[in-house]
Amino acid sequence: MGTPETSREPCPDRILDDIGGAFGMGAVGGSAFHFLKGLYNSPKGERFIGASNAVRLNAPRVGGSFAVWGGLFSAFDCTMVYARQKEDPWNSIFAGAATGGFLSMRQGLGASARSAAFGGVLLALIEGAGIMLNKFVSAQQQVSMMMDEPMLPPGYNEAPVDSGAAEKPFFGAWFGGGKKEEESSGGSETKILESFDAPPVPNFEYK
Repeated sequence: MGTPETSREPCPDRILDDIGGAFGMGAVGGSAFHFLKGLYNSPKGERFIGASNAVRLNAPRVGGSFAVWGGLFSAFDCTMVYARQKEDPWNSIFAGAATGGFLSMRQGLGASARSAAFGGVLLALIEGAGIMLNKFVSAQQQVSMMMDEPMLPPGYNEAPVDSGAAEKPFFGAWFGGGKKEEESSGGSETKILESFDAPPVPNFEYK
């Protein structure tokens, strides 16, 4: 089973892939959230119109915010892959910390450090959960494969199956089929024994 790092797109294409996926996630999630919020805040008789306007105004903004976060995360991830020349969960942890700190730079150094720490811890939890899930699934597959294999005691040998007995007809013994087979088999044995008779001994007596 492939890990999340090896199953992703290669690094140059990963950035566009993550941007599109993050935008779609944010747009769908933001649409559902703001639709329900618009239904709740709109007056009676105009709830559907208010919910539609809330989705139209806020869903693209939420999708854009997710796309910015996903693009920065993927860019930092690719930078770490290029710098370390390996694919492992540490790249995602460093990328999450760098993304959180970069997005909070305008609020000051303290806020940027707190956001970086939060992003690193969040990505560490996500990567740890992914690793544990992969180990659990692989262990379950190994257990199922071991249960599917037949458990035979040591020294157990299965008796060979007689193909000739399996091919005999069910009613052969009733209608003389078994007798014919016995006669034919007996004739073959007689022929084999006759073929192994000793040759006549020559007589060297002079008359």
